[in-house]
Amino acid sequence: SRRPARGHGVAERWSDIYFDKQDKDILSLVNRILDSRTGPSDDGLFDPNLHPHGIKELAATPVARMAYAVINLLRNLEVGDAQARDRLLALEVLYDEVLNSAHSLLRRNTARVLMQIMKDMVRAHGDRLTQLKLAHDFRRTAQGTPRIVRHMLARYHLPEMPEEWNQIAFDDHVYDANTKGRKTPTHLIMDAWIKGLRDITIGYEYWVPPDAAREILRAAEITGITVRIGIEYQVLFHGRYARLFWIPRGFSSNEDFLEFLHNPKLAEMMKRGKEVLAWKKERILNILNAWNEQSRPTLAAAWGVDVPPLDPREFLRFVGRGQPSMHHLSECLHRHVLPAARERAQRLAHSGSSDPAVAEELAALENLSADIIADEWLAPDTLPNARDATLSGSENIPELLRLSPQELVRDLQELNPGYRLVLGLTDLRVEDVAEVLSDCHGAITHLEIFNMRAWLEGRLHDLEAIGELQRALNLGLGPRVKQMIRQMGRHLEREGDEERAAKFRDILRNVPKLWEHYRHNPLRSRLGTSSGGRRSFGMGLVLRETLPHRALAELKRKPQQVRPIPLCSPVEETEVFREPENPTFWQRLGAYFRRLPGCRHLGMERKREWETASEYCRICKNGNIANLGGLNQARQNDLLGAGNSRGQTRLGLSYLNSAISNWLKVLLGFIPAFFSFLYTQDWWFLAWFGTFIWFGITGVRNVVQMMFAANGFSRGTLVHWKEQVSISRLCDSLMYTGISVLLLEVMVRVWLLQDGLGVSVENNPTLVFTVLNIVNGFYICAHNVFRGFPKEAAIGNFFRSGLAIPVSSFYDFMLFKLLLFVGVAQPELYLVPSAAVVSKMASDTVAAIIEGYADSQVNLRMRRWDYKSKIANVFACYTRLELLFPQEDALVMLARPGGLKGHGGSRGRELERAFIINALDLMYFWYYQPRAQEAFRKMLVSMPDADRHVLARAQLVLTREREISQMLVDGLLGRNFSPPLAFFLSRHKQYLRQMSKLCRPPRQQRGQHQAYAHTTAA
Repeated sequence: SRRPARGHGVAERWSDIYFDKQDKDILSLVNRILDSRTGPSDDGLFDPNLHPHGIKELAATPVARMAYAVINLLRNLEVGDAQARDRLLALEVLYDEVLNSAHSLLRRNTARVLMQIMKDMVRAHGDRLTQLKLAHDFRRTAQGTPRIVRHMLARYHLPEMPEEWNQIAFDDHVYDANTKGRKTPTHLIMDAWIKGLRDITIGYEYWVPPDAAREILRAAEITGITVRIGIEYQVLFHGRYARLFWIPRGFSSNEDFLEFLHNPKLAEMMKRGKEVLAWKKERILNILNAWNEQSRPTLAAAWGVDVPPLDPREFLRFVGRGQPSMHHLSECLHRHVLPAARERAQRLAHSGSSDPAVAEELAALENLSADIIADEWLAPDTLPNARDATLSGSENIPELLRLSPQELVRDLQELNPGYRLVLGLTDLRVEDVAEVLSDCHGAITHLEIFNMRAWLEGRLHDLEAIGELQRALNLGLGPRVKQMIRQMGRHLEREGDEERAAKFRDILRNVPKLWEHYRHNPLRSRLGTSSGGRRSFGMGLVLRETLPHRALAELKRKPQQVRPIPLCSPVEETEVFREPENPTFWQRLGAYFRRLPGCRHLGMERKREWETASEYCRICKNGNIANLGGLNQARQNDLLGAGNSRGQTRLGLSYLNSAISNWLKVLLGFIPAFFSFLYTQDWWFLAWFGTFIWFGITGVRNVVQMMFAANGFSRGTLVHWKEQVSISRLCDSLMYTGISVLLLEVMVRVWLLQDGLGVSVENNPTLVFTVLNIVNGFYICAHNVFRGFPKEAAIGNFFRSGLAIPVSSFYDFMLFKLLLFVGVAQPELYLVPSAAVVSKMASDTVAAIIEGYADSQVNLRMRRWDYKSKIANVFACYTRLELLFPQEDALVMLARPGGLKGHGGSRGRELERAFIINALDLMYFWYYQPRAQEAFRKMLVSMPDADRHVLARAQLVLTREREISQMLVDGLLGRNFSPPLAFFLSRHKQYLRQMSKLCRPPRQQRGQHQAYAHTTAA
């Protein structure tokens, strides 16, 4: 029988109260995919030509598509072109899905959080309660409410990034699973994007696997990250090894770099590097054997439990496709000895001894980590030559490891004239840096002035002196350089190293050459983390000035997560103004006033850009650089199982079932409103039924404004009004409007003004209504901002009460005339007590216009994004099609039955499929997406006639009814083909007629186009 999932009982006990049916559906979907051995079956949904807001919405939900993508990305860890293609395809689909899911201004930050939540949901497989929480969090975050998005960013220690995506966030030294890391290249790029990185440099030891390079370059292209690939070498330097990081440059495209990897000279160099890797692997296995034979029996005797030997084959499986290192060995040993450590801890706990030594041993077992194993169990005094597998000089060291810095540089210069050569400063003093710079005759282009791993391990020395040397060289301060070299030589003399002191005297004589080189080619700085996903810190560094103010405040609140880095990099902010692609009414209006003084950039879009100079990094006490990954707290091993049950039953109010939560919101607004009407109204009808009228007005207003925002009143769409009404948002409005009655009527009008200040409507109505309008404006604006409404709605609602005055006067006049018309002798007897209701109707009328307009602008912005990407895809496919068939009208061929009929080979079939998908997506936009038709018409206005003509002809592929129907049945959109098939068959003819009218050419060209359309239709 299958063991129940952890947290299953707790989740089932509280699931009816705390979670929604949608949460359980998400959980069921994710677990069904995870439990299947064959992986996701709806491969049609992974076509990158399918838009997230397109026709595949009829086949699968966004959550299902994201789950497919994440699972396919995380589960395919094997080496090979097929697995790499699957990972890249999954990343592309996932990136598009999350980036197009957010409807708020925090689009990119919402996408980052959604991707992280989905990753955690996949990893929490087997813990039902945790997965339910994550599913609920996913749905809440997907709404894009800024308050919730920022809360989730803080939970995952992800600083908020500017939506302009102009932050300077980078990491100049990271590893993937092919070396010291544990993440595939695609997974690494995905995590880099989640953290907010824009530039990374990936290091490979001695050789670069071409398939890994191809994968990482493609993944970076998908996410828009600038990536560089370098090769890391170790060079012999005074009995130890220094590290040089060689990064080739000067390639016009990714394909040029991949072709360079097959260069015969580089291939020979990497062949020599593979010999070094094989030698290091052999030494690591020798250390493992030494531990099995020497330390393991001693450890078993000390613990009194059986510690089995670690099989080398198991260790190599743990390493995977990476290169075995001491980090791998210490982590594998940690995982290997945990069962024995757990047995030892349980024996100590059951002994009941109060001896302090027992408590100390239990604490040591709980805190046992891979770092402790590397420092103590594999130390030189425990195992010979265990500190570093490459430092022994008595054995048969490969030829590449015997090279000096100048010899290695000479070999590298023959490979590629354009490069960056970075000197790592780990374990180097300022004298070492000066000597290497002199030996390499200016070939060193960068210093790795900061490395997170080396810094935390205390292996960065003389940073201030090295920074001073770098500054003196870059500024051309020759006397200062000579002074520093002279001081270094004297220091070596005092230490008794006469040989190096003599060499520094030679360096002093040759300082002019070094000074001349770096005066014209500054010695720049590189900053990295050496992160591989296995250490106590994460990858990524960021300049604080380029972060939003909220992100800076969040960093200050978590000093235990962000340790100050003593490094300063100058930053310069610049502003760029440009014409908007789709100007609003106010932007078009502002363009007419640009000739006025101070109005030169009126109506233009402003974009901030940041620039930094890496040659002027300096060491300082309060640096402006922060680590994006944070510092992970030391995790205990939980050997006694105390942490398994902690926190499983803690469910906050945020996880309540939506129905219960909505009822609570309504009650929270209804009770104070009902009390307020009873307390303030003299007319019995309003006292008892005023709250219901008040809530009814609010409810109708919300439904009308949501319909107006989606243009749901139009007959030309298939948008159903129920799909556009958010029950949760409606209940929020009822809660806030109920609280406003208590605030305005009781607390302000009665308690503050009437009872406290003696001001009433009878003696000073102007002052009373002015104060009420001001308080109401602040209240509405505040809860609009809290709920994450667009800024247009929040600002407009601040003036809502004032704008409602003429509307309320109009309503009062119309009601007065209506009561007279029906025969009421004295209408004022009813209108005076109903003044609050009339004012409420007027205020909500204005609110419906303000908030409906703001929401409609959000929908228009989303549709512009949708159409911009899809139309760009259409024209890209058209260009490739014309290049494939330069002498024929390929669009005419596509529209005919049979299409290309096999011409063009595989490329032709791919383009044919892409045109069909693009046409289906555009048709789905037109009928199902809110405000799509309005956005499309506005885009057509600014589109040239030739482009409109191509766009219309590209959609004539929908006339191939039988073939497209067969493609849908065969799995173009997965197994659930019925809804998209029914939609296509029922709407494609009407859609083509509408497109023909919209894209109609000018009159002088209409005749030939009508003849063409007639021929095509025939």
